[in-house]
Amino acid sequence: MKIVLQRVSEASVIINQLIHNEIKSGLLILLGIEEDDFEKEADYLIQKISSMRIFSDSDEKMNLSIKDIKGEFLVISQFTLLANTKKGNRPSFIKAARPEKAIPLYEYFLENLKKHSNLIVKAGVFGADMKVKLINDGPVTILIES
Repeated sequence: MKIVLQRVSEASVIINQLIHNEIKSGLLILLGIEEDDFEKEADYLIQKISSMRIFSDSDEKMNLSIKDIKGEFLVISQFTLLANTKKGNRPSFIKAARPEKAIPLYEYFLENLKKHSNLIVKAGVFGADMKVKLINDGPVTILIES
């Protein structure tokens, strides 16, 4: 799994020109699921994301986790994170999991992120054409691989 984690002051996902979901302060997660990923990779990332201290404390130091600030999550499936660009000019997505594998793992990720963090978890729609709007706070953007 690959994740782009962005600390946001707000974020939304728009489908068919309508806001599908939106959050205020929290984390926007772009999630790419590979063919060889399983629940253990999701569990590792869930624990890591929930505990990562990337929110500012009263001294403006990154010492707080999303749990500490009672933030929200917006999780967007994004197979393009798995692009292989080594050959030619057209990316290859061979490593991306097929929907029959990716959808259950995406749903597992959402459900267990909510259980583990006890925070609000919102999502886009797997496979939909989505527009993602965000205000990156910091900016803080972190790449994580399981």
